[in-house]
Amino acid sequence: MILSNLLRTSLAALALTAAALPASAKITAEQAAELGGERLTPMGAERAGNADGSIPPWTGGITELPENYQEGERLVDPFADDKPLFTITAENYEQHKDKLSPGQVALFERYPDTFRMPIYPTRRSARLPQNEFDLIKAGATETDMVKGGNGLLNFKANVPFPIPQNGLEVIWNHITRYRTALGVERRYTQIPVQANGAFAPVLFEEFSLFANRVPNNPYPNRLFVFMQKILAPARLEGDVLLVHENIDQVKEPRAAWVYNAGQRRVRRAPNIAYDGPGTASDGLRTADDLDLFNGAPDRYNWELVGKREMYIPYNSYGLRRGDLDYKDIVKPGHMNPDYLRYELHRVWVVDSTLKEGARHIYARRTYYVDEDTWQIGIIDHYDGRGELWRVKEGHPIMHYQVEVPWLAAESLHDLISGRYLVIGLDNEEDGYQYDFDYVGKFEDFTPSALRRAGRR
Repeated sequence: MILSNLLRTSLAALALTAAALPASAKITAEQAAELGGERLTPMGAERAGNADGSIPPWTGGITELPENYQEGERLVDPFADDKPLFTITAENYEQHKDKLSPGQVALFERYPDTFRMPIYPTRRSARLPQNEFDLIKAGATETDMVKGGNGLLNFKANVPFPIPQNGLEVIWNHITRYRTALGVERRYTQIPVQANGAFAPVLFEEFSLFANRVPNNPYPNRLFVFMQKILAPARLEGDVLLVHENIDQVKEPRAAWVYNAGQRRVRRAPNIAYDGPGTASDGLRTADDLDLFNGAPDRYNWELVGKREMYIPYNSYGLRRGDLDYKDIVKPGHMNPDYLRYELHRVWVVDSTLKEGARHIYARRTYYVDEDTWQIGIIDHYDGRGELWRVKEGHPIMHYQVEVPWLAAESLHDLISGRYLVIGLDNEEDGYQYDFDYVGKFEDFTPSALRRAGRR
């Protein structure tokens, strides 16, 4: 893998250092003091830009609302006047290969006539509320991983390892990253797309409550509780999924239940984990690749490769436009590049390989994690033969009115079948589909509540 010239030497040393550190290595108070200083942002990213200026310095992210933003309405694109610097196509991708993942290269080769990547000026738009920055700095020297890495100890902030020492710490930063002060309700579609472009959207409504933010939380090991309802199509309407996700999954593994509307019964769902089939995804995703990765990391070995400059989806407001229908975006093979935006950013590269004796349909996954948000931007998935099989991209935006970086959509491409999956679009729904003021109770996330939710 080719690292950027700017970072090659220092990051080679970083990778060797990380490999030599024990899994539970903590950072020092002196290292933590650099967060929010001249060298590091409050999230742990490099504050400076790169040598040629194609990546600018971080100056605080989006700190002011766009003039034409209206509260309660769809987000407007704060960078709508930006024009592409250039476009990568099947004809010129070789010139840019050092800033592409193998999966992105494979998309050019799989769809040479239609796939392209418009490259826009880099906008380091990400930020969190100031109190979250303070929590990150305060917790940086306290949080640790349990033995084996399958859980956290002294979990304080939603970026537990802002100066990561190994690959698993990077992944935990993604899993636990900040998405709301307490809870969030959202409505969106999941769209399995056939090779010829045919699709039938599945409409979801989700409720999440982040347990570590609940006052007087009676469940100290709970990370979040999550309920997902299917609203359409009619054949799936009324099915509901409930998940209790835990911080230390050695001590207490994930618990999940499903309500089947046809059978009118609740049952435990142990397959809602690892490579169990993703809900209503037509077999195109596993349970653990919603949100690009979720759940227990114990079946893989995690290697921190280093950091590199890379073209990743970013500021993808074009995918949330209310004047578009799904058919405008969803095309055969991939989403319409007219509404995609890629930028040059620094990413942490983490390679995961399946442990001996463990089972998963993916023998290897390589993650490219944005340094400014800790969101995974791209994943290359490999099968048991070591062949590249699927590639997934996260298309992020800033919910600037609440200072939350999250995904506008995520897409997963099966390079063999030509099918793909898009999760997160809401263009055909009315208005803004996120409620960051959602206040739930733990009583709303029990198996008995699951049954009631399915009947409504």
